[in-house]
Amino acid sequence: MYFDSMHLPIIERERYQMRPWCPEDASSLVQHANNPKVARNLRDGFPYPYTMDDARRWLEMVGENRTDLILAIEIDGKAAGGIGIHAGKDVYRYNGEIGYWLSEVHWGRGIMSDAVAALVDHAFLQTRWLRIFATIFQHNKSSMRVLENCGFTLEAIHKLTVMKEGELLDEHLFALRKEQWKVNKSRT
Repeated sequence: MYFDSMHLPIIERERYQMRPWCPEDASSLVQHANNPKVARNLRDGFPYPYTMDDARRWLEMVGENRTDLILAIEIDGKAAGGIGIHAGKDVYRYNGEIGYWLSEVHWGRGIMSDAVAALVDHAFLQTRWLRIFATIFQHNKSSMRVLENCGFTLEAIHKLTVMKEGELLDEHLFALRKEQWKVNKSRT
């Protein structure tokens, strides 16, 4: 798969849009990402504190990306979160790993469930991915509910797999296969 800013979608929703990241997002990114409650639920590559240098590095990396579908979640004209699907490689090339985060000020409004559903729809309609999965830390019940709301099912619990903030945690693996997604879509 090949993605660049000219091939990345803009997905318009009622309360927000998902769109390619741009260099002008740096300030907004720092404002919304610099939160220990956000970083707590993400891999260590998402730092806390989140600085302007971190934002610039991220935006440069995303600008050079050609294999993953990575979008900003724009709310009220500002990038207030991120969502993406990272392409599997080799024998996993028909798999994509979804990841997402949202500014704490927008939690509890149903935005992330809607965003995940919309991006999954796009991925299954426009890419070769046949399975999309996510790994969630054991304490992140809200993210587990997001995935369940979108039709993902729990496939496995990897016991004591993740070291986060000095604590060994279980990792919950959720997945949705394209054939399941089609069945769910036909019911709605």
